[in-house]
Amino acid sequence: MGKVVAAAAVVCTAAVCAAAVLVTRHRMKSSGKWTKAKAILRELEEKCGTPTGMLLQVADAMAVEMHAGLASEGGSKLKMLISYVDNLPTGDEKGVFYALDLGGTNFRVLRVQLGGKENRVVKKESDVLSIPPHLMVGSSHELFDFIAAALANFVATEGEDFVLLPGRQRELGFTFSFPVKQLSLAFGTLIKWTKGFLIEDAIGQDIVGELTKAMERVGLDMHVTALVNDTVGTLAGGQYNHPDVIAAVILGTGTNAAYVEWANAIPKWQGPLPKSGEMVINMEWGNFGSSHLPLTEYDQSLDAESLNPGEQIFEKIISGMYLGEIVRRVLCRLAEEASFFGDDIPIKLRIPFIIRIPVMAAMHHDDTADLKLVGSKLKDILEIPNSSLKMRKMIVEVCEIVATRGARLSAAGIFGILKKLGRDTVKKGEKQRSVIALDGGLFEQYSEFRNCLKNTLKELLGEEVSESVNIELSKDSSGIGAALIAASHSQYLETEES
Repeated sequence: MGKVVAAAAVVCTAAVCAAAVLVTRHRMKSSGKWTKAKAILRELEEKCGTPTGMLLQVADAMAVEMHAGLASEGGSKLKMLISYVDNLPTGDEKGVFYALDLGGTNFRVLRVQLGGKENRVVKKESDVLSIPPHLMVGSSHELFDFIAAALANFVATEGEDFVLLPGRQRELGFTFSFPVKQLSLAFGTLIKWTKGFLIEDAIGQDIVGELTKAMERVGLDMHVTALVNDTVGTLAGGQYNHPDVIAAVILGTGTNAAYVEWANAIPKWQGPLPKSGEMVINMEWGNFGSSHLPLTEYDQSLDAESLNPGEQIFEKIISGMYLGEIVRRVLCRLAEEASFFGDDIPIKLRIPFIIRIPVMAAMHHDDTADLKLVGSKLKDILEIPNSSLKMRKMIVEVCEIVATRGARLSAAGIFGILKKLGRDTVKKGEKQRSVIALDGGLFEQYSEFRNCLKNTLKELLGEEVSESVNIELSKDSSGIGAALIAASHSQYLETEES
């Protein structure tokens, strides 16, 4: 009997020891997992670091590239496109003006009644329409006929509140957010389509001419006064509300900037200088590149696998389309090298661009004690049902690192524009105010990003100068901005002045 008990005790002890070994191994494995995860995170933090000195170098590089792009075509990664907008709205504009905003699968039509300095925007109405998928890959004739017909239907609903001055033709500002080679305010040839469009017979054609012919075919008597980029429209809309606006930046799915330049500071400008002495420049700053930009292996792989390798590097590290994808790539490495989500990598995590900005922002903004929202996003989007608080905290930290780098670099870009214009210092006896009109879902909806950008710009400007520089949200102003540019460049202005 004693031998049996003893044998049982030995077996029991062995089982306990084996269990203890398993527990120890599990703890060691778990400990090793977190150690590796922390090392990956610290490396990310270090490589995404944006100390003030680096941001100043980025701003200097931006200003240098701006000069080079203004000097000659192809002289810089910044295209520094001449917009031919030499008069921004002053507030004196009167009459009915229309806008057409085409930048994706939807387009917007808008009309506005302007009442001059005292009444400003008396009334405005707009409508948003979807473009059927087959028209995005059909013919130029079909697409513009569809748009012109929709515009004609919209004009037909013009009520008595909108008063067109006698003997005048309706005028339109056309926001066209695709690559265009612009040769005058109302003439531009399409370079290529993006955003899912592929209409071969439109490439190389004058976009204003195509729209005008389509309007004639549907019997719509309307003059296209201005062809503008959405950033230029945002600048016009912003300045109409804030006369001190000197630049506009869009931080949404993509990113771009436009600003007001002295015409005599554009060496590549040919012909007589405009009467205003000014010219709006569309920077196309998404293509900015510099050896000072803090790029990581995640950025390099994203760029290599993109549709435009080696291009739009600045856009790929600061805009809404890419920030969530960078986070996903970091999480993939955590899963592969640190078994962050367990032994298997979640299938959904392998899907490119599955983490969109609203998801990233929601996780970053989660202020609940147990980061409950982060857990629900992991479950709903990535199908990861169980996540520890430790894991959730690390994911928030990844979002913080990626968003902070994007926001601080965006601020450095804005500082570069201010530097180019000599507005980065306070001149004795002068009280100049500089306002930046900012639009885009990333800036508007991602408060951590927005606050970081604003604080970084203050850091770069210094306390004294930052008091004279403001960032103002200029929501959806590209459409009304196009109508305002049509008003400020109306075909009837010269006859009024004479």
